[in-house]
Amino acid sequence: MLEVRRLKLLHELAHYGTVAATAEALQLTGPAVSQQLAALEREAGVRLLEKQGRTLVLTAAGRLLVSHADIILGDVAAAESALAALRADGSGTVRIAAFPSAARSLVAPIWTKAPGVSLRLLELEPDLAVGALMHQDVDVAIVHSYTLLPRQTPANCEVHPITDDPVLLALSEETAREHGLSPEQKVRLARFADAAWLVPAKEHSCHEMIQRACGAAGFVPEVVAEATDFSVLAALVAAGAGVALVPRMALPEAHGPISLHPLTAPVVRTIYALTRTGTSRRPDVRAVLAALIR
Repeated sequence: MLEVRRLKLLHELAHYGTVAATAEALQLTGPAVSQQLAALEREAGVRLLEKQGRTLVLTAAGRLLVSHADIILGDVAAAESALAALRADGSGTVRIAAFPSAARSLVAPIWTKAPGVSLRLLELEPDLAVGALMHQDVDVAIVHSYTLLPRQTPANCEVHPITDDPVLLALSEETAREHGLSPEQKVRLARFADAAWLVPAKEHSCHEMIQRACGAAGFVPEVVAEATDFSVLAALVAAGAGVALVPRMALPEAHGPISLHPLTAPVVRTIYALTRTGTSRRPDVRAVLAALIR
């Protein structure tokens, strides 16, 4: 019979790449990790690892076992959490990772809407949220995918659609008047090829989305400002510093005098929750997902 703790070691090795890095992450010694992996190979009855130069790599059997370990470890975590909920008279704790605008617009309103459930929030950009989910640091990851920048769903994850969030062109009111645009009037992005552009910082997936949207419209944006916060971009737009593409949900509640316009070639940000396979069967997680998907 396969030992779950040894499966977790193999799973971690697949992520960290080396015995030394795995040992450091799990606060073990290198020899202890090697001994446990050797014991797992004896249990499996096949070679799981082979040497390639100075490093160990997974064999086909090792990769197969890691894919099953994703499911097994997820089910074990779900069972442990469910038992913990029972010990606490039915209450449970659900850990959520969410990007900033989702944390503000989706998580904050449901904080007290799931009876008997305690929420924990970690604000993370989508790539980091997916990583936290795969390492079982969170139970739910709220992420997004753009029509121009689709996100690949990790293996052994369940997708729970939440909402579609349109991307809007934000202009100062003066700029909108100069172009003869009324609020919410659709615009062609190419009309603003010569504008000064205000964009999210490069570490945000929204940055690449804007590059692709402008590229599809036939131009490379002249960027005059980058910021990590859409409220900063909105303030700069209102001040006449330039134009910006902003998902509607990312707009701050008080954003100053700006004019918002859908695109004739729509760009949509699809927002959804990810859970590891089996986790959504937990009553507490199911309650949180029901509150999010309304």
